Order: sequence, then structure tokens, then C-alpha cells
Amino acid sequence: SARASSVGSERSKGETFSLGLPCVFSPKSRQYLALCAQDGRLRIWNTDIKTLNQEYVPSAHLSATCTCISWGPCRKAKVCVGGGIGPGGPEGPQRKKRKSEAGQVENQVDLLALGTAAGSVIIYSTVKGALHCTLDGGHSGGVNCVQWHPEDCLLYSGSDDTHIVEWDLQTGKARCKWKADRASVTSLCVSPDGKLLLSAGHAIKMWDLETKEVYRKFTGHSTAVTTLRFATTRPPDSNGLYFISGAAHDRLLSVWQVREDGKDKNSVVSFNLTDEPHHIDLFTSNSKEEAVRLAVVCRDGQLHLFEHFLNGPCKKPLSPLCTVQITGVEDSPVPVPLLAAALTTDTHSLLLAYGNHLQPVMERVEVNTAERHVCLTRDVHTTLSLTMATTVKTPVANAKGKVLVPGLPGHQAPVKGSLGSEKRKGTDAKEMSIEERLGKIQMSPEKGVKGAPSLQTDNFSVLLVQGLESKDANILNKVFQNRKDFFIKTTIARLPLPAVLPLVEEITKRMQGHPYTAVLMVRWLKAVLMQHTSYLASLPDLVFKLGVLYHMIESRVKMFHKLTKLHGKLYLLMTQVRLSSCSKIVHLSQMYYLIASSSLKNWVIIAT
Repeated sequence: SARASSVGSERSKGETFSLGLPCVFSPKSRQYLALCAQDGRLRIWNTDIKTLNQEYVPSAHLSATCTCISWGPCRKAKVCVGGGIGPGGPEGPQRKKRKSEAGQVENQVDLLALGTAAGSVIIYSTVKGALHCTLDGGHSGGVNCVQWHPEDCLLYSGSDDTHIVEWDLQTGKARCKWKADRASVTSLCVSPDGKLLLSAGHAIKMWDLETKEVYRKFTGHSTAVTTLRFATTRPPDSNGLYFISGAAHDRLLSVWQVREDGKDKNSVVSFNLTDEPHHIDLFTSNSKEEAVRLAVVCRDGQLHLFEHFLNGPCKKPLSPLCTVQITGVEDSPVPVPLLAAALTTDTHSLLLAYGNHLQPVMERVEVNTAERHVCLTRDVHTTLSLTMATTVKTPVANAKGKVLVPGLPGHQAPVKGSLGSEKRKGTDAKEMSIEERLGKIQMSPEKGVKGAPSLQTDNFSVLLVQGLESKDANILNKVFQNRKDFFIKTTIARLPLPAVLPLVEEITKRMQGHPYTAVLMVRWLKAVLMQHTSYLASLPDLVFKLGVLYHMIESRVKMFHKLTKLHGKLYLLMTQVRLSSCSKIVHLSQMYYLIASSSLKNWVIIAT
């Protein structure tokens, strides 16, 4: 399965962590690459022909983002004489076929499980190209990991609610649910024989799936465990069962041995990395004479290849057999991040996915593992432009037709606004400068004053483009100080597409300043996302250019939850203070009344 590994430091109970973008190759043939991008869509790419095979948009893809992906086991499918493959599951067509149509039976990938931040699990069928079912009601927190049972129609999911749910896919309901840890369940892995389950929270626990009881417990990571994989297929009673774990902010992969005598408190082997692991692929070892092969993609975009015979402890951490990096073809080479890597039966061949999640580049490469460091040079932008090339049809225009274009820089139509007309009284025909135009604009004209220039959104679009191109703070301040939603939306709508990304970068820079400015910039950012989301999603290098904005929004969302709790506590405190003050005032007034009554009585007695 694939899940994020950009996890924060160790958390207390109930605290959530941030997830990256999941990305995983299909099992066996590695024919497909499934990933979720920033727009919440599931995209399945064909690695053989390098094209987008399927795209699925969950109904709640914006509010319940995809947090993890896991391919199901290969299912049997019949191959007809014509070469077409039909589904072999219960939901496939049940048409009787002639003997001449019958063919051999082969394994085919079909179901894909997607965990969401809302606590539901989506099952998507690649054969049908549609939603298979939705598993609801099992979790009260976001799903962090999903794992399939290798044989039965069962699925396991771990969540922020500290529970593990066993789902029965034949009924679509939860079969069993149990509390796994005091903290969030961040990773799961089912043993190759389907009898054991690894889970990670504060500690790593090995569960007996028949009794749902803890078989072993392992401790050693100081941060959240993000990766769990079985490295061998040998049974646990032979001292030959090993598994691998990786944690956030940890540059080591730990290998644990499940010993028959229970003396397995510490890891036996460690693999050195350059950063925390994001994606792992391995070939398991079936015997002591067979080495385990490991491919690890780290957060810094590098790929490390390991090969080791698991036969007891090893004191020193092991260095990679080979490290693979990809760079661009620029004069000053820029690293191209690797997203995922898949091993093949050929020890020198690899399947790589690199670039960005919106449109990854997939390539099968030959790597000489005798070299400790391999650097591949690729022109990613050219590859993307070739992949995204489409046929453009030129419309046939009527001679009587009129072409309407907005009055913005770069278009043929002149800008028509109230800043000045072609015939100005008492002035020359020369163009007014930006400073003169700014001086004549009144952002809040007084009511009832004749001749006051009115605000035109064309003017603001022009000025905004000019300010972004010249990086003039005076021009940008004049435009950004407008707080009216109508003018903001219309200005953004009339903005030319090349100016959208510079505008987002300027908004990001200003959101890091004064809180008042940040609140104002949120309105502009909202308008940009509402008007130009499709254009931004089409950019190949959006991930890197909007990384600062994404992390800033993510940190503020986390802080908002804490501030909400603080606001509630302060509200309760102030309510108690007000009630206490009111009771004191009533008490004092009663005292004053008694004193006044006593004084009046004494005065009457004296007067008498």
C-alpha cells in the first residue's frame, strides 16, 4: 500500500498528523500506477503506454481527501478469443459463452482501496471503471492506512480514532473492530500467510488475526511509524520471520526478527537513508540463502537500493548498494524528485515514476548497481509537453462575425474605462503614466460628488498585471486594499492566465505578514481558487511553486483547532466571571439595603 510519510513528531492521543500524496504501483505486472494529486482525484496511469488510463473523482474529494491507497490481490479473469479480458468477480457479466470463446484464466488487478480523511474507505473497481462500494461507519477519525488480506475478501483499516477495523467486502460491513493503541494507528501490514497483522501506533504490535490478541510487541521508534513491510515469508516459529519499519524524521530503516523465544526487543539490522522513507518496494526472501531486495524512495527524492541476507543481527547500519538521482538538463541542474520505484525480476531493471503527482513520468531504466551513485539526466518539461500534446482544431469563422476580446494587456482590444478617454479636455493625446492613473483613482469616492471616478474592474485587472510584472509595491497595495468581494471576483475573472501563478505567489508572500493583511489576502486567494483551479491543476510544476502556500495553510489549520479549544475555554471562564460578578453585585446591594434600612431606623428613633 502507499501512504504519506510526512508525519509530524510524536503525538499525544487524539492528535492528527499530516499526510502526503499516496502513490503506488499495481502488484505483479506493475502495469498501472495509482496516485492521488492535490485536487483529490484518483488517477490510474498505464505504465506500458505512458498514458492516463482512468480518472475518478470521489463525491467528497475536497472535504474528504484521499490519505492512503492499496491495490487488492489479483483476481481471476477470463481471456476471450478476441483478446478482451472480462471481470471474473461476482459483479461481472454472467453471460454463458460458447466453447470456442473460452480461453485461459489469468490474474488481473481490479479493486483499489482508498482511505479518506473523513473516516470512510472507498473501493474502486478498475475493471468496471467505477465505484465498487463505500465502507462507512467503522471509524470516527481519518483513515491513515489500509491493507488487504492476501487470500480472503477482507480489508483492514487503521485510523486516528486508535482502532483497527476488519471489513468483509462480500457484505460491505465491518466484521470486527478493536482498539489497537493509545495513539493513532499510522501503518498496517498483513503477513504473507494471512495469519498475522502488524500495526503501528506508539509501539509496533503483531496481532493474531484469528483471536485478535497481541502476539508480540516491539518498541524503538521515537516518532510515528509510517512504514511496515514483511521481509520474509517464513513462519514465526522458525526464527526466520523478519519485518521492516520506518518512521517520520528517521533516516534509518529498522529490521526486526520475530524470535521463537520472545527475545526480540531490539532491531537486528538497520539501513542508512538520506531522508525519511516515502515509498518502499521489496522482493521478500523465502529462505536463508535468498537475499531480500529493497528499493526505498526518500522524501528528498532519492532512490536507495539494498540487498541483504537476513540471518541474524548486524551491528553496523548498512549503506545502500546503489543510489539513484534524477536531474534536469538545465545549465544549473535542478533535482527531479522520484515519486515511486518498483523492482523487477531483473536485478538491473527498475520502473520509476518521477516529476509531480498531477502528471508523473514513468520509465523503465537499466541501472548498473556496481556504481555506488547513478545520476540520470532527463528533460522533464519536454516529456510533459509531448505527453500533454493534443490536436487543436481551428474554428471556421463567418465573415459577418465579430471577435470579442477583453481589454487587457496582450489583447487587441483597447482598455476602455473611466480613468480617461481618448479625447481628454485640456490635455495632450499622450498616454498617462501608472502613477498619474493611481493618483486619480479614489478607492472610496464620496457619495454625491459629481465627476468622481468610478471603480472599474478592467482598471484593476490592468493595474494588477502591471504591478505583478514590475513588482511595484505601491501599485499592488492600491489594488489589494479593496475589500469588496464583487470587485475582487470580477478582477480575478478578467485576469490573464499567465498572471495567475505570479498572483498566487504574491498572495502567499503577503499572507505571511501582518494578520490584517493575511485576512484580506484570504479573500483574494479564495477568488483565485474559485476562478482558476482548472488552469492551476494543468501546470506541471505546481507542487514546487505552491509548496510554501500548502504548508502554511496546513500549519494554520492545525493551529485553528487548538485556538478553537482555547476560545471555548476562555468563553466558559468569562461566563463564570460574569456570573460571579453578578452574584457579588446582588450581595453588595443587599448589604447596602440592610445598612440603609438600619440607618433610617436609627434616624427615626433619634428624631422621635
